[in-house]
Amino acid sequence: MAVLTDTRRPRASAHAKQKGVRTRDGWWATFFLAPQVIGLLVFLVFPLGYAVVLAFMSWDGLNPATWVGFDNFAKQLTDADFLRSIWNTVKLAILTVPLGLALAIAIAVGLNNIKGGNVYRVLYFLPVVTSSVAAALMWQVILANDENGVLNTTLRNLFGITGPDWLGDTGWVIVAIAIVTIWSSLGLNVVIFLAGLQTIPPQLMEAAKIDGAGPWRAFRSVTLPLLSPTIFFSTVVAVISSFQAFDQIFVLVNPKNNEGARTIVYEVYKLGFVEFKLGMSSAAALILLVLTLIVTFVQFGLQKRLVHYDA
Repeated sequence: MAVLTDTRRPRASAHAKQKGVRTRDGWWATFFLAPQVIGLLVFLVFPLGYAVVLAFMSWDGLNPATWVGFDNFAKQLTDADFLRSIWNTVKLAILTVPLGLALAIAIAVGLNNIKGGNVYRVLYFLPVVTSSVAAALMWQVILANDENGVLNTTLRNLFGITGPDWLGDTGWVIVAIAIVTIWSSLGLNVVIFLAGLQTIPPQLMEAAKIDGAGPWRAFRSVTLPLLSPTIFFSTVVAVISSFQAFDQIFVLVNPKNNEGARTIVYEVYKLGFVEFKLGMSSAAALILLVLTLIVTFVQFGLQKRLVHYDA
């Protein structure tokens, strides 16, 4: 019995010691995570929850708020300006996402495994780290419809073509915005696709060549399927970014004077910070959130059929 007693005490002592270590580690984990959790609650969770509540109220920021239920949503979904902003946002996504990603893939394939590739990566990545305001001001000069407009002057002098009023015409302004958006995001997509291309085993490309596949057939049958996870990721990010476009548009074009440049985010800004209709602004922001979630869920639904993860 004495032997049994002596053997049990060390086990109980070791168990208590392990429990104390876990408790101490838990306190340290709480200590280090607390600032992040508090910041998340204060700057994300609480504002989001407050915006959801505010979307069902009428408030100008000064007078007492009044409960209006779903009236803010009904007014937005029947307002011609807001519906036009939704269509402008969709058009921007349609123009920028497929064209921008296709161009990035083509450049990435061309830069893959060539000498001086790092130099080209830096050059293509420069627009990404350039200030969006500075880039928008530069593009104002390029797209201007006067004698100082670089693009229209080039079209007129070299090809005898009279360019459109890129930033003033309601029909062409979304094309101009798409050009600037593709240019500013191209470098990031190129770097991402280059990283994806580096994960493709070279043995597969060699096997395709041995089987007689040409460059296009090898790209379509080997490169593209294995690059599909990267394409899926870039597509999701690009769609969300196009839905949230605002800063470059606001500087490049004055959406107040050109309805073709008014996106959903601009409507949120106008309602909240110009007209001080904070309830309707919150409702518009929630509608944008719901549209973004719907499109994202559709993309994830298509992922099972279009994305291949097996090498």
